[in-house]
Amino acid sequence: MERTCPECGDKLIGRADKKFCSDACRNAHNNALNKDAKNLIRTTNNRLRKNHRILENLNTKDKTKVTKTTLLKHGFLFGYCTGTYTTKAGSTYYYLYDQGYLALDNDFYLLVKREL
Repeated sequence: MERTCPECGDKLIGRADKKFCSDACRNAHNNALNKDAKNLIRTTNNRLRKNHRILENLNTKDKTKVTKTTLLKHGFLFGYCTGTYTTKAGSTYYYLYDQGYLALDNDFYLLVKREL
């Protein structure tokens, strides 16, 4: 029985359990399998990364107070978060991984860092 590479169709020579003819074919096959099927997933992940980077750059200490205008000026988009935490008092912190924010009065936001 002749075995062939699932990526390019070339004949496989070598070990009995060999699946691909080369590293390039193995990588191409696995990249195609792991490619985000939908553009929405890729866009959301990129937005989460960008928002996290913005919070990380603005929050130089463990807690920082900034205005909504400052966040928007840096390109922050509200509505993307990886988790929330609601305090007993009813305040809701929105988190992007370890960086979070809390809406305060007068369009101010408290930026916090959660220790993981």
